[in-house]
Amino acid sequence: MIKAINLMQKLSVLIPAYNEAKTIHLILNKVKDVQLLNNIEKEIIIVNDCSTDNTVEVVEKYIKENNALNIHLYNQEYNQGKGAAIHKAIELATGDYLIVQDADLEYDPNEYNSLIKPVLDRYADVVYGSRFMGGNPHRVLFFWHSIGNGVLTTLSNIFTNLNLTDMETCYKLMRSDIVKKLKLKEKRFGFEPELTAKLSRVYKIRIYEVGISYYGRTYEEGKKIGWKDGFRAIFCILKYNIWSI
Repeated sequence: MIKAINLMQKLSVLIPAYNEAKTIHLILNKVKDVQLLNNIEKEIIIVNDCSTDNTVEVVEKYIKENNALNIHLYNQEYNQGKGAAIHKAIELATGDYLIVQDADLEYDPNEYNSLIKPVLDRYADVVYGSRFMGGNPHRVLFFWHSIGNGVLTTLSNIFTNLNLTDMETCYKLMRSDIVKKLKLKEKRFGFEPELTAKLSRVYKIRIYEVGISYYGRTYEEGKKIGWKDGFRAIFCILKYNIWSI
């Protein structure tokens, strides 16, 4: 059963990074510049998933040039996948709440406060940022990707009995004490359906959804997820809702 928790004092921003040298300094600037409601403190945790470009050098340079920022870099010993990087970041997080921030520019940190507000209003334990609700900007890209996201979210909802519009969203603001108790296993792109399945089973959890912007990338611009990841997501929805805990 969920116990009451004090309102948010520190937010841990978890950034899994793999070959993001071209954009990670830009997203770090955005995270640094955003002013959180109630002067909430920010902690930034970057987990480098054994990048083969100069991501580490870019981040280390950024840390030296922004020594007043509460920012930490952890290097995985070998490439394990985005989910595994998030597992490590969750383990290292010390904030009351945490949020995953992709190292690219598809999601806007200026919208953190939209997710934080239901928490400060004492309504929510978890807040999903939906790319498919509200009037925020959305880049027009791949039709079949949007259909695929809708299918995955609907299938997930059938088993979790939630009415989410965007299960696959990167932006999930979550109480750290809840997430740290989950036994998360998926090391790659099956992380999102597994997380949603396990959050849905937390007794009396309060899950909210708010609309966010989405500035999607093309494959030429560095997008990594493909159709194989969609099939893996379907498998994980079935696995973590029916066969596994």
